Amino acid sequence: MTATVVLAPVLDLRAAEPLKGELVAARGQALTLDGSAVERLGGLCLQLLLSAIRTWRADGQALTFVNASEALTTQWSAFGASPSDLSAQDAPQ
Repeated sequence: MTATVVLAPVLDLRAAEPLKGELVAARGQALTLDGSAVERLGGLCLQLLLSAIRTWRADGQALTFVNASEALTTQWSAFGASPSDLSAQDAPQ
């Protein structure tokens, strides 16, 4: 079963706690993150998303970003994060 989390339009300090809750609730199963609505990405939510990528990888679960908005892609890169992290992330073999 795959869980889906639709990322909020504004991923700032206020969005961090709800995002963390959604990620924790989805742990242990494949996860799809829909970034189509994202207009602004803050550093704390970036850290949560990077942590999720590493956590899902360590757990042997697939994590996939879909529909990453232009704003998400641009701001992700502006923080120095690898744009390849926004491409499909398969579970390790």
